[in-house]
Amino acid sequence: MALIALGSAGAHRAGANAITDWNNITTDTILGALPAERGSLSIDFPMVNIAMFDAVNAIDRRYTTYIARPTTDPQGASQEAAVIAAAYTVLRGNIPSRRAQLDASYASSLAALPAGAGRDRGVAVGTEVGTAVLAWRANDGRLSPVAPYIPGSEAGAYQLTPPAFAAPINGFLPGVRPFALLRASQFRAYGAPALGSERFARDFNETKRLGALDSTERTAAQTETARFYTENPTTYWARNLGTFVAARNLAPTDQARALAQLWVSLGDASIGCFDSKYTYNFWRPITAIQTSLDDGNPDTATDAGWTPLAATPPHPEYPAAHGCATGAVAETIQRIFGAKTHVVFTSTVAGTVPHEFFQTDAMVEEVIDARVYGGMHYRTSGVHGVRLGRQTAAWVAEHYFRRVKD
Repeated sequence: MALIALGSAGAHRAGANAITDWNNITTDTILGALPAERGSLSIDFPMVNIAMFDAVNAIDRRYTTYIARPTTDPQGASQEAAVIAAAYTVLRGNIPSRRAQLDASYASSLAALPAGAGRDRGVAVGTEVGTAVLAWRANDGRLSPVAPYIPGSEAGAYQLTPPAFAAPINGFLPGVRPFALLRASQFRAYGAPALGSERFARDFNETKRLGALDSTERTAAQTETARFYTENPTTYWARNLGTFVAARNLAPTDQARALAQLWVSLGDASIGCFDSKYTYNFWRPITAIQTSLDDGNPDTATDAGWTPLAATPPHPEYPAAHGCATGAVAETIQRIFGAKTHVVFTSTVAGTVPHEFFQTDAMVEEVIDARVYGGMHYRTSGVHGVRLGRQTAAWVAEHYFRRVKD
């Protein structure tokens, strides 16, 4: 597989910092706007990173253009200014409630660069690219109305889960136009195991044993693993992807490409994942284990007092969203950097420690286990989620972000 070229620290630090800085600003902007804005993880991060990539790549054209090649002559343009202007333009267009904060960040970022024709031309390139990305994603479905969710009443059907019994989230995602895939259902998961099957019984009983709050079989290490993945996915992925790519010490164009490819893969995997979730509408372990409904399986004994270790997210169970996302990230890292890349991810959840991986397969194996240990998923859902994520990322890698032939 192709490995990305490394750049020297001295030559590329400033450009790389602009990319890192504006991913951090993206995180702050999104968190400051929630819950009023839709699609932060799946839509805003891919859009910002596509814009930064196309802007910097227009100046140092090493990869195929993703969506927007500016008409502004990029000769002599500042890459840093292009990155800043591209990200700012997209965020200001997408999240108008944070425009005052964005204006201040934009002014501060540009003031740190030397004034002159290079900066001005970089701003022109970035602004043009950011504007094109906004136009491309206009009417992409993110703001389409979503009908109120009506839970099923039969065995196997998703029902609202305690303690909040909140309405399911992300119901709009199946209707969002993907960034790279042809349609949201392109890699739709196969479907959850039949309730009467041996596989469902095996999954049910494993989660019942290992995912219970008072489990006597789950080890302390397994409990830590479960808790590690309960951080807000927006902050988890923004921090860990940004830190991972920044630590590669890449040239600005390579850094922008790596982040854009990661975010497009993750975004489309999320869109595809929720297409599958709202196609199958499968019940969560807390519902299946506590239920008085008959699932027709003699090997699934219910327990009305069972409680999971971690809170159950408010959306259908199958496939596991963490599996979809981690599968996409693992496949992208493998295709850019290699299958045996060293990765360290952190969690902000109290009592957790950094998790270290020496190959991408270990990342997906752990997240599958973690969602079982947490009591919110079945193993098959994790496995199928990872497959969907990997398939999505493979499609992205094979069709976009390709090196321009010398």
